[in-house]
Amino acid sequence: MRILFSSLGLLTATLFLAQTTNDTIKSKEIEAVTLVARKPTVENKADRTVFNVANSSILAGNTTWDIVRMTPLVSIDNNDNVKAEGESVTVYINDRKSVFTGKELKEYLKTIPADNLMKIEVITSPSSRYEATGSVINIVLKKRDDEGLKGSISLTNTQNTKNNQYGSLNLNYHKKNFTQTFTGSYSDNVFINSNSSRNTYYKDNSLQLIDAESAYTGKSPSFSSTSEFELNDKNNVGLVLEYFRGDRGATTNSTVNNYLGDVFQNGFVQNLNSATINNTLGTNLFYKYYDKEKNRILDVNIGTNYDSEKGTTNFDRFDESNSLTEQRFIDNYSQNRNYFAKVDYTMPIGKGGSFEVGGKANFNNNVIPNNYRYFFDNGLEVDSNIFKYTENINSLYANYSRTFFEKLETRIGLRYEYIKYKIRQNGVDARTDSYGTFLPNLLIKYAFSPNYDLSLTYNRNLWRPWYSEFNTFEMPSNNGFYYRGNTELLPNPSDRIALKFGIHKKYFISARYMFTDQDYWTNYLEEDGRTISFPDNFKGKVEKLYVFANTNQNLFKNKLNVNFGIGWYYIDNSDFNSRNRLSPESNYINYFSGSTNLSYTNLFNKNINISAWMSVDNQNNGNSVANQYNFFHNISVTKIFPVSQIETSLQLMNIFKRPSMDMTTYSQIGTFQNRNKWDWYGFSLTFVKRFGNQKVKENTKTDVEKNSGGSK
Repeated sequence: MRILFSSLGLLTATLFLAQTTNDTIKSKEIEAVTLVARKPTVENKADRTVFNVANSSILAGNTTWDIVRMTPLVSIDNNDNVKAEGESVTVYINDRKSVFTGKELKEYLKTIPADNLMKIEVITSPSSRYEATGSVINIVLKKRDDEGLKGSISLTNTQNTKNNQYGSLNLNYHKKNFTQTFTGSYSDNVFINSNSSRNTYYKDNSLQLIDAESAYTGKSPSFSSTSEFELNDKNNVGLVLEYFRGDRGATTNSTVNNYLGDVFQNGFVQNLNSATINNTLGTNLFYKYYDKEKNRILDVNIGTNYDSEKGTTNFDRFDESNSLTEQRFIDNYSQNRNYFAKVDYTMPIGKGGSFEVGGKANFNNNVIPNNYRYFFDNGLEVDSNIFKYTENINSLYANYSRTFFEKLETRIGLRYEYIKYKIRQNGVDARTDSYGTFLPNLLIKYAFSPNYDLSLTYNRNLWRPWYSEFNTFEMPSNNGFYYRGNTELLPNPSDRIALKFGIHKKYFISARYMFTDQDYWTNYLEEDGRTISFPDNFKGKVEKLYVFANTNQNLFKNKLNVNFGIGWYYIDNSDFNSRNRLSPESNYINYFSGSTNLSYTNLFNKNINISAWMSVDNQNNGNSVANQYNFFHNISVTKIFPVSQIETSLQLMNIFKRPSMDMTTYSQIGTFQNRNKWDWYGFSLTFVKRFGNQKVKENTKTDVEKNSGGSK
């Protein structure tokens, strides 16, 4: 693109100078003016929102996890689950489905330097090629392919409640047809989290107050390697290796007081300590055929993912007289193995049309063994529990896209998935099941003019329970409760319809409607004086409506970029609550959310970049309703020294208000109000040293751009 604009500038100057006299030509030098085209920070497309962060000042001093948090439409709940538009998502990295979820995903993304990021795609209406249970977040990393060796070293020190350190090394070597990329990182972190709960039980109007403080420690080395060889201009082969190790610990001290009405009954103190070592190794061998002239793409991927977690959990409970009443020692060594093979082929059909077909075979073998010792008032109990879960998911999919009379873009897709799984608990078959499902999707986009367009999308999704949610082994939690899974969980289907109206390619108004007749939410029961939380099936209709307005502006000759978005949510739980005997207080929920990203490049022409991010959201999830808005903000200043290729940055995180979450969960036995105060505040200093040629190019017609529905 830069070469194109340079050529146009030179051509224009030449044509202009050609009209002058020969004497003028001889007396003046011709200067070529270079115009640089810059992508907007946020692009709104028919099926996705793209957060272009390459070369942005927002990357300085951050990890990939931090940038994901700042991405428009994305929010993080108090369990570190990534959500888009308030719903759970499937995370892909370079169009490969991540094996991580929840806290494990957070820890892994924290080991990927933000400097490696090209963009983050929030695909709210994914095509059939994705194993999606809803929206998809695709993290696209940079590809450097200039000759020779280049890279960077980054060191970050962050002051939250405790001090944290992070360092990374990035290397890239390119020689003719061979490219080798290596990333290594190490982090040493301590995070403090405070929690308070107010639990009211319907049966006797009893009240339970819990105060807890947790300290989480983690030392996490990791590395990733990508080797790619171009056999010729159409054929590539490569190998991706990823390794992550997490040496984590957690200590929680809780105080629990029980009341009957306003009268104090009893209390106790509990201490929960855990130490785990997590090892993850992923491999992906790929082959890619790409004929640019005929626009044919063949992708073949085979690989394995191995994840293990070995740890111990120690639980002590003391009564009011400080006497030990209960002890639990739990050892576990979980191992999860995943094997997969995927083939995808895209070809043009007719005038303005393309057809994609593919399939994937996925096999998972998971085992969670636990050895435990319980010490109660009446003595010692020693036992063991072994939970095994195996599943085979085979899928076939097809997408057909076509553009009619250069204004109407269409895409229709169908995915079929068949799953067979088996659950064994302590050597006994607890459940064997199988089912198949069709998941259609549709996209239509019409351009009324170059400045106005309207798109319509439809997706049917299926959210399957995570394998550990089937495990009925009971574990103590850090809030005074206990947790166990449920072998009878069912998948949750949902339907989504969305409209998006674009004006001048800068202003966008979208509306999304989602409904489901079945879901599994958190439930509670009382058993032997303990309160136990577990996932459970709920029948009933839930309807959600979401309206969002967004604009992206480049000002002051593209130096200032402003992206602003605001949305309104409305949730109707009335049928759901009525059928499940839940409190009508959460029948109708409505709230606002919004975010803005601002960045200014080369302030005062002194190579100083400034960026800021602010977000307001209200995290409602199932039968859990938020009682307050969450406000996040982040400000960073980066100074670049071009000659020495050194960058320094100062980042201020939530310095005006420490983030917290306050929500109430409604169940058949009572209400459970929980307030968390997070540790994501403070400041950090980052130093980056670069070496070699830092030019980056973005792949054209990559997997992540295919079938994007009017994204060109």
